Amino acid sequence: MHNWLPLNFKLQKLRAKLLNDPYYRLQSGEEIQIAAQLGIRIDVNQATVDDWLRLPGLSIHQARSLVELSRSGVKFYCIEDIAAALSLPVQRLKPLEPLLHFVYYDNESLVHTNHLVNPNTATVEMLAQTPLIDLSLAQAVVENRQAYGLYRNIADFQQRLQLSAEAIAQLMYFLRF
Repeated sequence: MHNWLPLNFKLQKLRAKLLNDPYYRLQSGEEIQIAAQLGIRIDVNQATVDDWLRLPGLSIHQARSLVELSRSGVKFYCIEDIAAALSLPVQRLKPLEPLLHFVYYDNESLVHTNHLVNPNTATVEMLAQTPLIDLSLAQAVVENRQAYGLYRNIADFQQRLQLSAEAIAQLMYFLRF
């Protein structure tokens, strides 16, 4: 009669963790089912490396590969596409299917998402083509990166370049770290 209390508490704790920690790595099929019940989904054509890493059994290399393929224009329409991209049997990925959301985007709707630029890899020319980044800021981004290393995140980017909160509030929609 006392066994249900710890189980219920563990379940509540897991649900809270799933809802509040976007980087929590799912550990089991049971956790996948709970996450799916909570409405957690991964849009496979917009997923980041961190999104893919939430799934059990996917390595950092596989996650990066999927993101790079997606960014290069490859569209995933079904779980078989993901399996083929990773050279894995479909059966290995089937348990993940409840969380995978296959959404079709036409090329026009992807223009905005493809316009994201990574300040850690972009050239001055690429940065200068980004809205709100003029040539002098683009040069400062690259020079700072070369002198002090990669930007850790948007806050590090803001601090190192001494940008105002207003500027970052507008720029963050065009940057991806």
